[in-house]
Amino acid sequence: MPALPPKRSRNNSAPDPSEPGRSHASGPDQSALLSALAALIEPMATLAVAQGAPLAAVQDLVKMAFVDAAQRAHPTLAAHGVVSRISTATGLHRREVSRIMQLDRRSVPARRSPASQVFTRWQSDPALKNRRGEPLALPRQGPAPSFEALVQAVTRDVHPRSLLDELCRLGLARLDGETVHLMSGAVFVPQGNGERMLGYLGSNVGDHLRAAVANVVSEKPPHFEQAVSADGLSPESLEAFGQIVRTQWQALLAATAPALQKMIDADRAAGRSDDGRVRLGLYSYSERPPAAATPEEPAAAPKRKPGRPRKENTP
Repeated sequence: MPALPPKRSRNNSAPDPSEPGRSHASGPDQSALLSALAALIEPMATLAVAQGAPLAAVQDLVKMAFVDAAQRAHPTLAAHGVVSRISTATGLHRREVSRIMQLDRRSVPARRSPASQVFTRWQSDPALKNRRGEPLALPRQGPAPSFEALVQAVTRDVHPRSLLDELCRLGLARLDGETVHLMSGAVFVPQGNGERMLGYLGSNVGDHLRAAVANVVSEKPPHFEQAVSADGLSPESLEAFGQIVRTQWQALLAATAPALQKMIDADRAAGRSDDGRVRLGLYSYSERPPAAATPEEPAAAPKRKPGRPRKENTP
């Protein structure tokens, strides 16, 4: 009696190297890719552990993302060949691909809150600034310029008083009698709202990563993405540079927000398609030097010598 072929493992998460089209990461290009992925995964793992998200839940998210990416890469496949093609492209077993495709993956995209929209417009609209370029104090009610008119220009779905209370709660505005003042140097951060903070994280970092990935996989980088980095800085210098970043953000906001509003208004007046979106951000990241070592525990040698600021990322 001839020997039966060995049964395939039912481990749905591991690829079968005997199947055609399957390949393992190898070579210098794959090594660089895996190093880049490791740098991306590390902060995501930190977030997941800090928020108590189990590995199994994250694994399903990763599998969903792989299945979706494979479907986008092969949009014209016939229905009967989709599962096999996705299995080949991702390394997931066909049974696992079918399971993932049947999962409920609905998610609500994070949107800017009305409070953040009112705050941004008040900061950036030239009609709401004095001759020195500072945001005007606004009458609470009445025709423009007033806080009521500002809110109604942004949304008709939320009462102006409710938005005023929210801005005051966040420390972004204050009510003095019947006059509303924007707090000097205020920056919109959704304080005390973990869900909203996570929404901002996903939206901002997600779009930044989408831009970076598109620049890598496209023949001609379609998005602007630049960075400058430097080391050899003292805590005092890091603090001073943080103030430079905040000042530059205010200048960038003042230059771009009114231009975007004019484009939105012009598109609306011309009846043009309005399904496009853009996100412009500015971020900075700094690491403080470790605390001074005790005599029994000498400090570790620095990883690199201080040098000039370095330009990074794609043109």
